[in-house]
Amino acid sequence: MRYSRNVSVSFGPPLTRMVKQLIIVTSAVFILTFIPGELFGWWYPFAWLSLQPHLVVRYLFLWQLVTYLFLHSGFFHLIFNLIALWMFGSDLERTWGSRRFLFFYLFTGVGAGVLDVIFNQVLRPGTLTATVGCSGAIYGLLLAYAVLFPDRPIFLWLIVPVKAKWFVLIIGVIEFVSSFGQAGSAISHVAHLGGMLFAYLFLRWSGFGFRLRATYDEWRRARLRQKFESYMHRQERKDKSGRWIN
Repeated sequence: MRYSRNVSVSFGPPLTRMVKQLIIVTSAVFILTFIPGELFGWWYPFAWLSLQPHLVVRYLFLWQLVTYLFLHSGFFHLIFNLIALWMFGSDLERTWGSRRFLFFYLFTGVGAGVLDVIFNQVLRPGTLTATVGCSGAIYGLLLAYAVLFPDRPIFLWLIVPVKAKWFVLIIGVIEFVSSFGQAGSAISHVAHLGGMLFAYLFLRWSGFGFRLRATYDEWRRARLRQKFESYMHRQERKDKSGRWIN
């Protein structure tokens, strides 16, 4: 008798709910903004939704700190970011849950934008730049992935396996060095570093919050135990005085 079985081959992790929704929304925004701009010259969405530090500082266009994450300057810019979002974000979402993952994604993305604004308006006042793309949030995902799964291999050029912790360390050093020569560059290395910085702060804050919660729970248990022991002592004194307890 001949037997057969189904064999499935998976490249990368299964797509999770929030990662899928982010991919859909980001792709839809790309279709509605970049393609009309290329075909008809309608670049108004980029003018209002891209991150322009001088507009954020002078006219408080604060929404740009969020909206710039969903804009991209070309198909390859979009596809590389979405592949990284899927490859690294899915495992993080399964570990944290959808709500916490979404908060982390936006927190690191906005944080990257804040650092970009500070760099271009405080350290280089008068600079007119426009930043688009979720790369800052993606670099935040990379850092979190390396912290949670440090020994998992990441394949450089799909060939060379490198542990996640060393991979992130290497790209962090590259981005730091590249940020010194950012003037005139089309890549916001400062935003990439900002995403990693805010990811680190998030992880540190989460650890502190967890320890604080554990300390509070231990205090509550000790308090309840003390109340219970006091109650039992009172009941024992009542028993010795001849009173019945139902």
